[in-house]
Amino acid sequence: MSLNSRIASIARRNASGVATAGLVVGLLALGGCSQMPKFDAFSVSGDKVLGLVTPYRVEIVQGNVVTKDQLAAIKPGMTRAQVRDVLGSPLLTDVFHEARWDYVFTIRRQGAAPQNRHILLTFDGDSLSKIDAPDDLPTEKEFIASINTLKVSGKEPKLELTEEERKALPPPVRPAATTAAAEPVGPTREYPPLEPRR
Repeated sequence: MSLNSRIASIARRNASGVATAGLVVGLLALGGCSQMPKFDAFSVSGDKVLGLVTPYRVEIVQGNVVTKDQLAAIKPGMTRAQVRDVLGSPLLTDVFHEARWDYVFTIRRQGAAPQNRHILLTFDGDSLSKIDAPDDLPTEKEFIASINTLKVSGKEPKLELTEEERKALPPPVRPAATTAAAEPVGPTREYPPLEPRR
């Protein structure tokens, strides 16, 4: 048997062994995947990753906030300019439906429930003819409270003492007065006058 034929037979045996080992490792890996937890546990779409870490989510605010007070200020018969002064420019104005203004508002803030509102105003020429709005529009204070994620303990810190507490304090300790005037500490310097004396 020549050297080339020996090398070829060794290579064939090693190739079949490597292929068999690769096949076994691949099957074990696929079998092991069925024993792993579902991929949802690693997902960042939920509230927590692996049940431990809460990822930072970007606050998304889109559109115009329209409160109950603002909606009460607009009445049918107002002009487009008057409505724009009260509510601001609409988020959507359609070229094909010029008589329709859509005020859409969405907010997603971490720690607060997402909010979605849609208000539809219809115009007849230049005057407002119809208002379609949800009944559950919040007032300004209700809206601020709904998006406020700062947890307040409810207890305000005490900022000043009462008169009884002041009287109960010990009197301040005053240093003993010295008879001689205090000497300056550190080097003293004399500077020449800035202007000649006359």
